[in-house]
Amino acid sequence: MPNVQVLDDQGKQAGTLELKPDVFGVEVRVPLLHQAVVRELADRRVGTHDTKGRSEVSGGGKKPWKQKGTGRARQGSIRATQWKGGGKPFGPTPRSYAQDMPRAMRREALRAAVAAKLGAGDVTVVESLDVPDGKTKSLVSRLGTLGVEAAPTLLVVAARRDAVWRAARNVPWLTVETPSHVSVYQLMHARRVVFERAGLVALEEALAE
Repeated sequence: MPNVQVLDDQGKQAGTLELKPDVFGVEVRVPLLHQAVVRELADRRVGTHDTKGRSEVSGGGKKPWKQKGTGRARQGSIRATQWKGGGKPFGPTPRSYAQDMPRAMRREALRAAVAAKLGAGDVTVVESLDVPDGKTKSLVSRLGTLGVEAAPTLLVVAARRDAVWRAARNVPWLTVETPSHVSVYQLMHARRVVFERAGLVALEEALAE
């Protein structure tokens, strides 16, 4: 049964949290994690790229020169693809990059992502992480007490608190998320994942359903 140490405000052990083996003790399947990450990154693409074909560019309504007798190659329009300023052949057009992935696979990938971080020892669980003054310096100091360095870090809090969000806005290497919105890419991208105890329990309960 996987279990993690719970730290207090001073970074000292305050207890142990036992996790359900059927949730965070699952096998880490790399292809599944890869598919989930690729899907999330693809969904972020807006797909608004567009190029104009020969029927969309301006001009070119008249044949440049007569078909025969000039010694030059026959041409039908100065807006054909081989002309400067002509249309672009096979260019990108607006499209959706969204990829489908069954809900069961998405949940399994999320379980595997947490299990991978637990197995690598990259998860820190703290009883609570409050920043009453909402200052960045205070938050960074608290994280330093927990042994978190300036590297890509994901902080999963039990509930959204404006003071924590405000303090984290100026920390480029820190991402703050709630259990209901944490993603596989965020977990895999972070070198260190910091959970509030209640946040980890809430995530475990959601993935156990």
